[in-house]
Amino acid sequence: MKAYRYALYRRTRRLRLALFFVLLGWTLVEVLRIKYTLVQQSQPELVALGSEKIYITGLHWNSELILRDAWIAAVVDLANTIGRDNVFVSIQESGSWDDTKGALILLDQLLAENDIPRRILIDYTTHFDEISKPPTGQGWIETPIGTTELRRIPYLAKLRNVAMEPLYELQNEGIVYDKILFLNDVIFTTSDVQRLLSTKGGNYAATCSLDFSKPPDFYDTFALRDAEGHDMLMQSWPYFRSRASRQAMKASQPVPVSSCWNGVVAMDAAPFYQHPPLKFRGISDSLAKSHLEGSECCLIHADNPLSREKGVWLNPNSGRGCGSGKSSRAEIWNLGLFVL
Repeated sequence: MKAYRYALYRRTRRLRLALFFVLLGWTLVEVLRIKYTLVQQSQPELVALGSEKIYITGLHWNSELILRDAWIAAVVDLANTIGRDNVFVSIQESGSWDDTKGALILLDQLLAENDIPRRILIDYTTHFDEISKPPTGQGWIETPIGTTELRRIPYLAKLRNVAMEPLYELQNEGIVYDKILFLNDVIFTTSDVQRLLSTKGGNYAATCSLDFSKPPDFYDTFALRDAEGHDMLMQSWPYFRSRASRQAMKASQPVPVSSCWNGVVAMDAAPFYQHPPLKFRGISDSLAKSHLEGSECCLIHADNPLSREKGVWLNPNSGRGCGSGKSSRAEIWNLGLFVL
């Protein structure tokens, strides 16, 4: 009996070792294949900054540290590179309790010194002020305990639409933009934005960068859905469940996705000029009562008619670092480092 058990143990051990070496060999082959693909990949031709008119917009709340550390300087450099005749900067601040307002006033001054057209909107309405208002119209929900609360997504959608208002005011003056560039409170460079704008030769409904807070883990997953509409399979590379999305990521090619909203997002401006214009929104209050929610940053792609025609893409070669403080600078990784 002991001899039989010992023989069984040895066979099981050999099978485990064989399986281990098969998996190890498969992993090494996969890593070498991906490394070869990255090495052989030619650099895509970049769209020249200034060849398109770019409308830059973003929301800020309690983001003073990253604004002063990196974001303000990056926006000024980007706007100057694009050129004052081809750029507009529209920033919406709302209810910050740090000195985000002061930082954005500094941004306004620096843009003015460089003669960059802009609107920096400082809103002194606090969140407490908003929730203290009597409920009116859409965007409120009754809770199980009988109170009525302001829904976050419709509120953010409203702020994003406010930040888009100068686009239409400028259209009335005969000024029309080619791309909308949404900048979150992330660390980026002008070359990062140029690579993103050059995704698919500039022919896309939308394209997004990658977000990293603690590399190699992906950061902003709330609005990201793969080519088949699934959320992320994992937070580490290659992230996606859909075969089409995974294969593109492994090849370091633009990744087809259903929606994304990461550190930096570029969109074709045309749908925002259509009638009626593309706008940010939340789901209805009646759906929200059923404990459902949908990000305004997902819904914008679902509503965008160009999403089906030109596609929504994630650019794996445009990765951005999230966070504040000087240490964040070291957290901007190149995707290639994760697999080499």
